[in-house]
Amino acid sequence: MRRRRMGALHVVGEPRVSFQQPPAVAAAGKSGGHGPVVEEIHGLIRVYKDGHVERPPAIPDVPCTWGGTAPGAPGGVAARDVVVDRATGVWARLYAPVAGGGLPVVVYFHGGGFCVGSAAWSCYHEFLAQLAARAGCAVMSVDYRLAPEHRLPAAFDDGLAAVRWLRHQAQAAAAPDEVSWWRARCAFDRVFLMGDSAGANIAFHVAARLGQGHLGALSPLAVRGAVLVQPFFGGEVRTASERTMAQPPRSALTLPTSDTYWRLALPAGAGRDHPWCNPLSRAAPSLEALPLPPLLVCVSEADVLRDRNLELCRALRRAGKGVEQAVYGGVGHAFQVLHNCHLSQPRTQEMLAHIKAFVSAR
Repeated sequence: MRRRRMGALHVVGEPRVSFQQPPAVAAAGKSGGHGPVVEEIHGLIRVYKDGHVERPPAIPDVPCTWGGTAPGAPGGVAARDVVVDRATGVWARLYAPVAGGGLPVVVYFHGGGFCVGSAAWSCYHEFLAQLAARAGCAVMSVDYRLAPEHRLPAAFDDGLAAVRWLRHQAQAAAAPDEVSWWRARCAFDRVFLMGDSAGANIAFHVAARLGQGHLGALSPLAVRGAVLVQPFFGGEVRTASERTMAQPPRSALTLPTSDTYWRLALPAGAGRDHPWCNPLSRAAPSLEALPLPPLLVCVSEADVLRDRNLELCRALRRAGKGVEQAVYGGVGHAFQVLHNCHLSQPRTQEMLAHIKAFVSAR
């Protein structure tokens, strides 16, 4: 993990992102002697018969100083990359407003169907800088291991490793080190788990595992809530939105894409009613028995996952869990990071306001 610089950046507008693959990349991907392609999501991932995996550069990685301004600039957000677990290669990008302290801490997991994505992707860098500035929080954006090289539960394990690292920071002595600038701004008794798409699935399962005591006592950490943005769940039985909702060419998630991600991410041979995919299946633990913190579920009206997300909210309420939901009209999956719709910017500001209110109330 080589991204170790720190810088301050302003929150600015983000260009739209397309998953259209350049012809040169497509041509290069068909050579190399790895046999036929057995799974592919155009422009994002290609898996060959011998297990070789290619991920075309659909979205650029950026260093933590990207978009930077002079340290201490008004409204600036500082960022730095740190190693979380040397054994697995997991790292994280830390964000915090340049000014202020006593900030709630958001542990964030990026989307990408468990198979693509990075904490260094420009779209996540920009969104999380906005989150830190607008919601007034410190952010730890986790770069977890990806499938199919590391199938589930590797991402869940990496999520727990991130919380373990955070607990160590909360217990650390006051002596200066590479993250003391960030640690000094954090209120470790106000931790929130958050993610979008597959990252929201990770946040859900990490929250449940923490509640079940997988890391033992968390003190001085305290998990106050979880924010699930367009959570990526599935099931063998299709919902109405999965069956009938047409997706535009620039859509981040279609039903065939979703099915491919699950084939690559779940244990080999597992179906979509596996508990890691479908928390409402008969094979899953009862929601009543899951020790979950208060939840905010953010749903996109034009997302194929819309009805599954709403069904999850209803099931959680029936199980006695504290759930708030927000539905964003006229936008699809991952609109807040891809900005692939004319309504993306105003809906993103609505989402940031909802997240800020949820966090501030706890």
